[in-house]
Amino acid sequence: MLPNLVTGQEWVLIVLIAALWGFLALTTPAFLTQGSIVPLLVSVAPIALIGVGMTFVMITGGIDVSVGGMVMLAAVVTAKLLVNGTPAVLAIVVSVALGAVLGLFNGTVVALGKIHPIIVTFGTANLFQFVAFRIFDSSTVSGIPSVLDVFGRGVNGRTFGIPHSFVLTCILVAFAWVFLRQYRAGRHLYAVGGNQTAAVRAGVRVSGLAIMAYAVTGLLAGFAATFVIASGTSTVEQSVGIGMELLVIASVVIGGTSVLGGRGSVLGTLLGAVLVQTVRSGVTQLGWPSQSADLFVGIAIVLAVGVDIIRERRHRREA
Repeated sequence: MLPNLVTGQEWVLIVLIAALWGFLALTTPAFLTQGSIVPLLVSVAPIALIGVGMTFVMITGGIDVSVGGMVMLAAVVTAKLLVNGTPAVLAIVVSVALGAVLGLFNGTVVALGKIHPIIVTFGTANLFQFVAFRIFDSSTVSGIPSVLDVFGRGVNGRTFGIPHSFVLTCILVAFAWVFLRQYRAGRHLYAVGGNQTAAVRAGVRVSGLAIMAYAVTGLLAGFAATFVIASGTSTVEQSVGIGMELLVIASVVIGGTSVLGGRGSVLGTLLGAVLVQTVRSGVTQLGWPSQSADLFVGIAIVLAVGVDIIRERRHRREA
């Protein structure tokens, strides 16, 4: 089901974000400074970027818990290339292509093997991490040149105070929003998640769309890996990407995408990512235990999923 231009849940998120920013501005005056907002938006960029692909996947009724492993593998490969003197553009192309191949593999196994996506992607998450750890060879990758600073949090990474990575993410979110609403393939994604049997009878290429959704997710995970490298120092740790899948899924679900498929919005995903990262940043600035952020995000996920299930049951009763 196509969402409205701006859904009720998105308005709620906008109000929550505004209220949270207002609260943090009053309690921690440094929050609204450039030194706080820029890192926040830089941290939002990779989560929201991968979230666009995850939204596609979840609209079809699937899920991909391997995106953290994809980011890890793409990041270490890209970092090694940069250390060896590979031009930045070529390194980014390799990262994006690698992510797309990994996503394509996930989608092919899920769609053609008829295996539940959480089983497939949980397995590949471990596979991707294993390969990445082998490439790391039990050590960090250091001495990375600053050629990706254009996506970082430094002066070279922003224009008029706004990080380039966040601007680029917003542009891609806008393209995805138009694709889902205006293009046949985008509308068919909703049809697949809403009623796969009916979609097949209507001539929708269900398997092809599912493969495309996972491939796009992988492609964006590969691109996001370059943001992750740029947002850090000249070193890539072996922990890169670990746990990122949870932040992505949280952003997508909080943004209003149904875990049951058939409903979702990339704008909601972007807002969900902003909310999640604001909570994480706010907890740090308030001096609260870091576990508090996980608690608040976890509560938000449970509430979002609960509302989604209640809404779906009500819809089925009315039908």
